[in-house]
Amino acid sequence: MRKFLSVMFVACMVMLTSSVFAQKTITIKGKVKFPYNRFNMEIVERQGFDKTVLDSCKVNADGTYEFKMKVDKPGVYTLDCQKWQSVSFWAEDEDLEINFRGEDTARIKIKNPPYVYINGGPNNEVMNLMNWDGYRGYQLMIGISQGVYRIPGIDDAAKQEVSGKFYDMLGDESRARARFLAEHYADRNSVLAVLPALRGEEDEALVEQVLARLEKVNPNYAPLLRFKADRAEAKAQKERLAEGKMAPEFSFPTPDGKKQLGPQDFKGKILVLDFWASWCGPCRAEIPHLKEAYKEYSNKGVVFFSVSIDKDDAAWRKAMKEENMPWAQVCAPKAGKDVMKQYQFSGIPYILVIDKEGRIVAKNLRGKALTDKLAELVSGKKKSVAMPAMGM
Repeated sequence: MRKFLSVMFVACMVMLTSSVFAQKTITIKGKVKFPYNRFNMEIVERQGFDKTVLDSCKVNADGTYEFKMKVDKPGVYTLDCQKWQSVSFWAEDEDLEINFRGEDTARIKIKNPPYVYINGGPNNEVMNLMNWDGYRGYQLMIGISQGVYRIPGIDDAAKQEVSGKFYDMLGDESRARARFLAEHYADRNSVLAVLPALRGEEDEALVEQVLARLEKVNPNYAPLLRFKADRAEAKAQKERLAEGKMAPEFSFPTPDGKKQLGPQDFKGKILVLDFWASWCGPCRAEIPHLKEAYKEYSNKGVVFFSVSIDKDDAAWRKAMKEENMPWAQVCAPKAGKDVMKQYQFSGIPYILVIDKEGRIVAKNLRGKALTDKLAELVSGKKKSVAMPAMGM
């Protein structure tokens, strides 16, 4: 009975906390230098792969806008500026001023918008640092791609491999900065926005330290409880998708609509499962290598299967015709939202290798890593790794 009463008391406290947050309203205002009035300003909530527009408003004649946002759930939200710029912010108890440049006014318009700064409080200082890191990482990726692909005298496969190594370095650098933010801003509620970037066993202890610090101050803080529950589910899903586990099943219609296909339909063969989209530049750049792998291994018990996450059916069909991929194709419904959640990926191309029994043997392979794995599976011999020479 005491245990029941204790549980009820905690539940009531959580409900009371939520009701307090439900009464909070923050002001978000600013100015758009070059408005693009075909679209509104929007406050967007993202939950995993789901996106919900919570509120919208027009930009005034003088370029100003203003929201009165009722914060039912403290956390990360996105402010979209008329489809030209967007910024992630922490909504809780800080009024915000966010100014945008808006539409690209150059003769040749491109969507590579400048960094957006949030004038707010301590929680949004963390968001500013996170957003800056994401902005600079994107700019560096563009610079690397342009620099590497302008190098004369090396083929596209080599350029792709070099670019991939640089991208890996950028990823390592970004994770290092995320660790820094988690260590030094663990007293801010918005540190919860940093923690998803810390994955893997090497960051487990740091994440636990941050959560313990937040829990000590406010054990019933709703965003903390949600994060812990989501983290537990993600860990369970990761275990379900570990190498050696059975690949999740799905079935989507083929382009002619005559049948449905999924990974379970290829048992008895080694399967290369490729998630891609027509609008994804790296996906299109990977297709020539997939064709080379297909040419070498399709007569050795290996089959290929591409799953598009295109939202636009016409764009998918046009890209298929242009790329002329000689293997099975399907397009996932709802822009791939469900299958992305099922297979736990957010970036494409995402390529897996599945064995004859339907078990996952490798994930997120590209370029030479894919052909090396196929060679290993077809031959039954694991590829040896050369040891570096020891200096005297």
